[in-house]
Amino acid sequence: MNWIDKLEKRFPRFGISNLTIYVIGCYVAGYLIRMLVPSVMNYLSLDMRLVFRGQLWRLATWILFPPSNSNGILFAIAILFFYYPIGVSLERTWGTFRYSLYIFMGMAFTVFGALILYLITGNIVTIGPYMMYIPGSIFTTYYISLSVFLAFAMSYPDMNILLYFVIPIKMKYMAVFYGVIIIAEIISSIRQGQWFMAVPIISSLLNFVLFYFSNKKFGNFNPQQSRRRREFRKAMEPMGKPDFSRQISKHKCAICGRTELDDPKLEFRFCSRCNGNYEYCQDHLFTHQHIV
Repeated sequence: MNWIDKLEKRFPRFGISNLTIYVIGCYVAGYLIRMLVPSVMNYLSLDMRLVFRGQLWRLATWILFPPSNSNGILFAIAILFFYYPIGVSLERTWGTFRYSLYIFMGMAFTVFGALILYLITGNIVTIGPYMMYIPGSIFTTYYISLSVFLAFAMSYPDMNILLYFVIPIKMKYMAVFYGVIIIAEIISSIRQGQWFMAVPIISSLLNFVLFYFSNKKFGNFNPQQSRRRREFRKAMEPMGKPDFSRQISKHKCAICGRTELDDPKLEFRFCSRCNGNYEYCQDHLFTHQHIV
């Protein structure tokens, strides 16, 4: 088991169901504040210099900064409706624990990046002959949302989407396109002497890097497997409520240790690729490492 499997086995109940809805709610609140009372955003940014002066709420309120700087209502709606199905699909594919860990790690790394930048520069940098104050507003949810898109693209690489509602393109090519843009932004910031602008980019995407090199299983998730899970769930719906009076489980997940006694709605299946009779719950059937 990798470190993610070990964490899930130790904290199986960690996670927030339908986390995407709460994240989208924060984006909506941020858009409304920006349109109605934009001056309030100055009190919500992740400014570590002000955090150390006692404004601790900034450690959490910065997530109200939406992923786009556009004030256009139509563009904001398009962004929100784009990320909602991606986040929901990713949570259903990965499971609540992994998806919640992925989102919270992105947020934690962003705060950590802001802290490191403050400790190095004090939020004051020299660009040419001028002194510049680094605003806390450079830390937004844009790259966290982008990390969700990249994870979705790696999970569903061959899924087609309609670019501009017209041009069909596979998700893996979109991921490569955004990857090139990210690298170009980092290089451009360094060349222009604004290396600090690369900090929020790198820190916000560390969750994707860690998950990718820890799992290397993004490609095992695809629409066919998700459909199989739904069909299996429908076929295995219990006829009436099971009797747990004896408290003896018949199924147990080899990863998290959960049984049908923990949740009667859990589904269990054996893996044909594992060497031995290893049974897995619905959250780990497609995410575990095969035992050979």
